[in-house]
Amino acid sequence: MSLEPDTHTPLLRHPPAAAAASSPQNDIQVVEGEIVPAPVLAPYEPDQAASAKSDRRSRLVSLDVFRGLTVALMILVDDAGGAFPSMNHSPWFGVTLADFVMPFFLFITGVSISLTFKKVPHKLSRTRKVIQRAIKLFLLGVLLQGGYFHGRKDLTYGVDVERIRWLGVLQRISIGYLLASISEIWLANNVIVDSAVSFVKKYHIQWIFGVLLCIIYVGLLYGLYVPSWQYEVPSMNSTSSNIEFCQIQCGLRGSLEPPCNAVGLIDRFFLGQRHLYQHPVYRRAKECSVNSPDYGPLPSNSPGWCLAPFDPEGILSSVMAAATCFVGLHFGHIISHFKEPMRRMFFWSISSFPFLLSGLVLPVLGMPLNKPLYTLSYMCITAGIAGLVFTITFYLVDVKHIRKPTAFLQWMGMNALIIYALAACHIFSALLQGFYKQSPQNNLVDGTESLLQAILHSEKWGTLAFVLVEIAFWGIVAGFLHRKGIYVKL
Repeated sequence: MSLEPDTHTPLLRHPPAAAAASSPQNDIQVVEGEIVPAPVLAPYEPDQAASAKSDRRSRLVSLDVFRGLTVALMILVDDAGGAFPSMNHSPWFGVTLADFVMPFFLFITGVSISLTFKKVPHKLSRTRKVIQRAIKLFLLGVLLQGGYFHGRKDLTYGVDVERIRWLGVLQRISIGYLLASISEIWLANNVIVDSAVSFVKKYHIQWIFGVLLCIIYVGLLYGLYVPSWQYEVPSMNSTSSNIEFCQIQCGLRGSLEPPCNAVGLIDRFFLGQRHLYQHPVYRRAKECSVNSPDYGPLPSNSPGWCLAPFDPEGILSSVMAAATCFVGLHFGHIISHFKEPMRRMFFWSISSFPFLLSGLVLPVLGMPLNKPLYTLSYMCITAGIAGLVFTITFYLVDVKHIRKPTAFLQWMGMNALIIYALAACHIFSALLQGFYKQSPQNNLVDGTESLLQAILHSEKWGTLAFVLVEIAFWGIVAGFLHRKGIYVKL
């Protein structure tokens, strides 16, 4: 990860002046695959200033705004979800507000890829760069979510190498980025798009590949035989040397319940139980918590699988998650080949509704909405909503030019990676909490939250106010970085 002032690579090679004046996308620039508006650098000559002013009017800002909206939503649900369990991740089946964050990021990744690789003259060279970036993104995810950082309210760090969590949010994005990028480089046909038929001819192999990913996922999810297994029960006594195991009875196929699904089977086989997430969301299910949908003590009749490890960003579920990137690719292709805003919005809308309809019909047919498994129905409904939200954002920001109210989100979207690392992974808050008076609880972070709770006479509303202040803080930080031309990238 590097921190550099404006070193962006133009998305499109600058054409001659006459052609550039007629190109609506000649000012979009890319930071290692992420589309950002090019920052203004001084000094300017008069003609340069006029050109920059014209560029600012034609930039595709909506993608940054959508990314910033997703970052803000991520902070909201992560930090306020404890106070408002209804907005936290669904304990297993169903979809809540928090369950849209990951699909939105994957969708945005797909849109960015389609614009980044609009022209690929040197496929092998670009493939190497894609692989390198995917590896860097994966390793950064292991560092941030592998267990080394212990998060807020824990002023310790370090991880047992035998218990490193290998998968996580950035790792899943890196897998989707790799598959979608390779597809964009190698599977797009060399066809000039001048009609809907030629559009299909150019990208139909990509669509087949995306459908193939879904077929592989569904086939393994319902076809793999899941045998009975056991796991090491977490010890509540750190000084005890006794190791207890709990036996989970399975011996079946096609189960989507927490203990006996194929997603968990594949992760246990390839990664090992110790390298999975040890606090899965189903601990908040009514079978596992007296405070469901929040965390709480185990009920007296709780099943044995309540304390079993399970990774919500597992191997098989990441295969289906990559399909969301392919949906984003399709939306980006529409940007590339259809310049009129209303045509783009029309094609985006008719692309979104089939996904939404599928996401509503599939649960009726027996495939429920499930984020930890990333079921086909969940992929469809979240991808469809992502498409509609992006369409609305494009209309407001790039068609109606409502820029000032959305500038806050635009800044956050342009520096999403650093905000994710410092805010969502609680690195910045942990650093602040390291400076305290007398007791670790007497620190600026906890003190601010307690003050807001006291002012509002409510713990949960005070927490919500604190999280909104946190989002505003990161928006200001992002705005400062944007003003200085600083963008953190891999």
